[in-house]
Amino acid sequence: MADVSDSRLNEAYLDVRSDKSDTNWLLLDYEVRIMSDRSDKLLVTKTGTGGLSELREALKDSNASYAYARIKYSNDKESQREKFILVVWIGSGCKIMRKAKISVHTANVKEVLRVYSIEVAAREKDDLEEDPIVVRLRKAGGASYDGK
Repeated sequence: MADVSDSRLNEAYLDVRSDKSDTNWLLLDYEVRIMSDRSDKLLVTKTGTGGLSELREALKDSNASYAYARIKYSNDKESQREKFILVVWIGSGCKIMRKAKISVHTANVKEVLRVYSIEVAAREKDDLEEDPIVVRLRKAGGASYDGK
């Protein structure tokens, strides 16, 4: 089981969800211990206001991380939508034992980061390009009036 007891986690989650906040993403990483990399405790390591491009820059190839992001997009000239995504990041340099625990730990993360439209499994930073994610959000959202 992942330890999702970081007191900042719920605060950061609510901040990303708030219409009154500019914060549109948060990043959870595993706690780093000096003598061991076996910690299953997740900590809020960063938050930001720069969308998916800023989030991509915060991801490290050596880490497994979780992110939560608010995506704003237009469906047509008259409307804008905001949807939330859960990102499960497994960098190319992530250790095998950490990778093995991700599916179990993702269930624990979903207990805290509860409301999202789609889950994005990302192995490369290009997996977090905004346009393909918006296409997936439109499909998940039902009606699309612009034919996309």
